[in-house]
Amino acid sequence: MHKKLSPAPHRLLPLGALAAALLLAGCADMGGIAPHAQPRQAASLGLAEPPPPGDASELQSTAWWRGFGDAQLTALVEQALQDNPGLGQAQARIEQAQALADATGAAAGPQLSASTSATRQHYSANGPYPPGQAGASISMLSARLSGSWELDFFGQHRSALAAALGQVQAARAEAGAARLLLASQVAQQYFELARLQAQRSVVERSLAQREHMLRLVQGRVAAGLDTQLELRQSEGALPQTRQQIEALREREAITRNAIGALVASPAMAQALTPARLDAITPLAIAEQLPADLLGRRPDVAAARWRVQASTDGVAAARAQFYPNVSLTSFVGLASMGLDNLLQGSSREWGLGPALRLPIFDSGRLRANLRGRAAEQDAAVHSYNAALGEALRDAADQLASRQAIARQQAEQRSASRAAEDAWRIAERRYEAGLGNYLQVLSAETQVLQQRRQEVDLHARQLANQASLLRALGGQAA
Repeated sequence: MHKKLSPAPHRLLPLGALAAALLLAGCADMGGIAPHAQPRQAASLGLAEPPPPGDASELQSTAWWRGFGDAQLTALVEQALQDNPGLGQAQARIEQAQALADATGAAAGPQLSASTSATRQHYSANGPYPPGQAGASISMLSARLSGSWELDFFGQHRSALAAALGQVQAARAEAGAARLLLASQVAQQYFELARLQAQRSVVERSLAQREHMLRLVQGRVAAGLDTQLELRQSEGALPQTRQQIEALREREAITRNAIGALVASPAMAQALTPARLDAITPLAIAEQLPADLLGRRPDVAAARWRVQASTDGVAAARAQFYPNVSLTSFVGLASMGLDNLLQGSSREWGLGPALRLPIFDSGRLRANLRGRAAEQDAAVHSYNAALGEALRDAADQLASRQAIARQQAEQRSASRAAEDAWRIAERRYEAGLGNYLQVLSAETQVLQQRRQEVDLHARQLANQASLLRALGGQAA
């Protein structure tokens, strides 16, 4: 009769310990803790559902500023993208997040360490020590190589690593948003400088016209055709015009300082001679823009990555409620006395599993999970706010784009009428059929229309830069 074999008791011990650990895992309760916020659906905003977030390094916008055909603008933007301190801070945040992700990933891998110790100890002759040790001074020496590997059965390390990598992606997307905003700011300041110079050119031309008119009035006064009233009116228009020129020069200097700060090169800004405003070519932007362009905005992508990272953080916090299983081992030498340390009989080694089970921790794990859940709620609310702000921003820029186009059409008609009225008033005055106030009033209208034309063209260019920023640097 054959005797039935039973599993060896030493083989059952690790399995039994693991089963007991799983059974007792419910002692650390995570019930009732969960995030509550829900990401806003793009369809509720009338947008196409964006795809899952991809690698944030692929979110780099096109070099849209080159479309304006201005070499100086291109040089300024690229200088700013290279040297602006704000971008250096964004890059440092990427490196910081990457280092944290590397450290998190390393914690999940095998660990190996070496240690050595040497102790000289004198033992009491009257203590509980055996002969040869009692009353003697003995050197204790050891050298050990220890290793451990935490087995990620419940995904704690995988989730923590995913959360850390999500923060890296978010930092990269935020750096892209900073680059996009900086390029837009440089372009807008450049257009502002060009606008101010164009405005000054208009006023300087008006000054020349008023100086010519003053000479004409002086001649008419000398001939007895006009009075001192017309002469004083003509003379008073000159300092007013010169004051406008000086005010524009002041604003030009301030704008140059702003450009110098953005490109981190004040000398470059001071030496800048912007192109004529009417020589800068507006971008060719499609009338109908795809709704999913908002999903390419780096700030929206960063907010989505924060949500993903916080979701993984909640998963990692939940996994801490489950048993922690690791393998540990060591190998080394230990002896009493240096002469015995390198002998084969001095070797020692050990290998075995280790279990850590959270049963009672005064609420630490629950508090950590609550914090992670609140972090996810905050990330979701931040994403919802970023999506709503992106939609409002793009809608505002598109509305301004359409309004500016309508205003330009109306302004061109008004400008033609003002120019015609001014020429008629000037001819009537020269022929003695009108007075100088009529000429001055007509000229004021012409000056106003010319400056309005400059302002609208500059607004058109600045609006295009803002629109490209609002659409994530994509024109289509």
